[in-house]
Parts: sequence; C-alpha cells; structure tokens
Amino acid sequence: MSKTIKNALQNLMIQDGPAYANKLYYALGFLSATSFLLLIATGIIMSIYGPGWWLTSTAGKYMRSVHMWSTQAFVLFILLHLVVVFFTSAFKKPRRFTWVLGVLMLIFVMVETEFGFVLRGDFSSQWRSLQGADFYNGSGLGYWLNTLNYKQIYGIHIAVIPFIVVGLLLFHYLMVRVLGIAKPYRKDIPTKTVPANHKLLFARGGVLVVVILILAFIIPSPFLKPTTIQAVATEDPAIVATTLVKEFDGSSDTAGYQDNIAPYTFDTRQVYIYAPYQQLLQSSTPSNIIKDEVTAFQKESADTQTQQLKDATDYFNKWDGTIQVSSKNHAVNIINKLVIMAQSGLYEPAIASVNDVATTGNNTAYVLRFLSDTGVLADKATSLNLTTEQYGMLREEGNHAPGAWWLAPIGVLNHTLLANDSNGDRDAAILFGSLFIFLIAFPFIPILNQLPDKLKIYKLIWRQKK
Repeated sequence: MSKTIKNALQNLMIQDGPAYANKLYYALGFLSATSFLLLIATGIIMSIYGPGWWLTSTAGKYMRSVHMWSTQAFVLFILLHLVVVFFTSAFKKPRRFTWVLGVLMLIFVMVETEFGFVLRGDFSSQWRSLQGADFYNGSGLGYWLNTLNYKQIYGIHIAVIPFIVVGLLLFHYLMVRVLGIAKPYRKDIPTKTVPANHKLLFARGGVLVVVILILAFIIPSPFLKPTTIQAVATEDPAIVATTLVKEFDGSSDTAGYQDNIAPYTFDTRQVYIYAPYQQLLQSSTPSNIIKDEVTAFQKESADTQTQQLKDATDYFNKWDGTIQVSSKNHAVNIINKLVIMAQSGLYEPAIASVNDVATTGNNTAYVLRFLSDTGVLADKATSLNLTTEQYGMLREEGNHAPGAWWLAPIGVLNHTLLANDSNGDRDAAILFGSLFIFLIAFPFIPILNQLPDKLKIYKLIWRQKK
C-alpha cells in the first residue's frame, strides 16, 4: 500500500476514542457498512446477469444466497447499533442528527429488503408483492408504490434506494468522524482515550464476510417455483373458469377492491376478457376460425347480458372441466375459449401485454391479481405457513432459511390488536409510520429522552477493565 493511500485511509478513519470503543459493541456500525458493501457487490453482479442466472445456475443461486445473508447481517447490525446508541444515550446533543440519519437509514433498509423479496422470482415473491401492495394501498402510498409492478420495484431497488442509503451512510459517518465516538455523558463514569484498533476492526469485518459466504453455502436462499395461470388452468380448469366469470361480471376481489388506488381501478372485464379474446380473434385462421363471441355478447340487451352471466356462473360452478363451445350463451363460449387459451400458456402473456390508460406499465399486476382472485396463491401460502395469521413474512418457503424476522411487530399486530380490523393494512401502516416518526423525534422529546439513563444498561457497555 502506497504512503499516499495509507495517509488517506488514516485521515478517513477515526484515530482514537474511549477505551471501550474497541469493543465489539462499537464495531456494529462498521459491520453494517461491511454487509452493505457486500450487498452492493452481489447486487451489481446479479443485475448484470439477470433473473435467469440467479434462479437457475449454480453460481447464480449461490450469489443470491450471499445477497440474502448479507441482507440479514445488514439489518441485524443496524438494529444492534441503534440499540447501543439508545442505551448509551449517544443521541444527546450535539449528536441528535446522527440518530435521525440512523433511523432514516433503517426505514429505507427495511423497505429495500421487502423490495428484494418481491424481485427474487419465486412463489414468495408473488405472495409478498400482493401483501405489500395491500399494505401500501392501505397506507395511501399505493398511488406511487406498486409492488405488483416488477419493473418499477426493480428500478427503485437497484437505482434509487441504494443511493439514498449510501448518502445517509456517508453523511452519518461524516458526523461521527467530526464529532468523534460518543463518550460517557455522566461525570461519574471516568474513561481514558486510547488509539483505535483498526486491525481488529477490519479483522472483524473479514470474519463477517467469511461467515456470510459459509452460511450462503450451508443454508442457501430457498426457491419454490412461482405459480402460473397455465399451471392452474391445467390442474383445475374450473377454478380459472369461475374466476373469469367473476372478472366478467365484476364480482371478483379485484373488481370490488375498496382502496381506489391504482392498479386496482382497472376494468377487469376489459383486461381479463375482452383484450385476450381480441388476441384470439387476431390469431384466427381459415383452418381455425374463431367466432367473435364478444361482439355478439355486446349486441345483446343489458338484461340479456346480465342473465347470460348469471347462467354462466351456474354453469361453471357445476362444470366438470369438459370444454363444449356450442352453447347459445355467448358468455359461456367466451370463457371456454379463454380457458383453452390459459391451458395453452397464451392467456398469461396476453393479459400481461394489455395497456390500460390508468395502469400503463403495471402489466405484471394483472397476472398477480388474477392469480390472487383464483384463491390458489392464498391456499399455497397457507400450506407453507406464509400467511399473515401465522406471522408468514417472518418465514421463508420451507422454513429452512431466515425470513424477514424484523417484521415480527406486523405479525404480532395482525394477530392481536388488528386481528378483527377490516382496515388492518391501513391501520398497521399508520401505527408503523407513527412509530418511525416517534423514533426520529425521540432525542428531542424532554423527559422521555432520559429513559436510557434510568434503565442503566450503559453500565454493561461502558464497563472497563480495572
């Protein structure tokens, strides 16, 4: 290492601090930064090669696992770092703003981790994106954040939040570098200043990297094949048929979604019935003539349309899955054709390619909302213990890898206080938003900010050898 680089690093690093500053307690911030650097490195590699690589190749699966364990470490050390700062009252003036930056970083990191789960490409991604969409819609943020829109979340995950976290991290460290490591604010606790042990600090960072690499090999990131409309239509065509009828007559969960926030204001009849059927008509050939049942249906009177949809509901509720396109009921004929289209694998890309004025660019939302309306996703999540009532966001598929354990408070709330709350997503968002606002304001609240001093946990952290 050249003398210039060595001098630059020395100027960058904190040179001395209280005697206890070389303890592991005070390496937590450095360890979180180390985890973050590993996240950036693995994230760049994964974004270069793409989902096909990290889902199928041996090297890609391992890189995905390293990314997962780096995430676990990053969140863990940020939380522990905040705990130490709290109990030692290191948020007191003039360090209040360093605390604010730390809390803001925690907020963005938690959002970033959930976006990462959404992008992973497995069944868990499908389920989490649906739950996340409900949460953001309930909080009023769904107009801007749609976790069902893969492209939007991908862009935010790799190009927006990382830069915000980097900015917060650098600003946070700059303030610590200028102010130095916080010393005991109590005069009755003597401490001496000692040189910072940089070799020990980097050794701890190296050990962390090795541990993450080993864990990624021993306990890889889980993967359960995502559910597709074709798979559902092949296994149980009746479910797809009855769901299509509900999208047609406006009785599905998506059609009746209560939060009037995109992407759920779209016309389910247009997206799930008319648009894909139009694609079928365009594929019609002399040897395979497809009758324009949609136009025929639309020419019927409103009362006749209503009756045909009612009869179609009764028909498919008793349906044995046998395709018979000879009914005089245009709605039944349309649904039959679309079920065949779904079984062939053409229906899902057809609805994913629909451009609706209100939801342009949110096309992946159409696929996931349809799958959600079938009820298949919820049943599968229940079988995997991934539902909210079972604290599902804390688990991974197969329960063999750590999930988002930091979301435990949401599971507790939904299982207790909000168990019978019809607006649970909204109220959970309000409660969590209030909690983070409180954490940001904590150093500025008189009397309450004296709580750590009353708890006296600082004695364990500041304890020095005699």
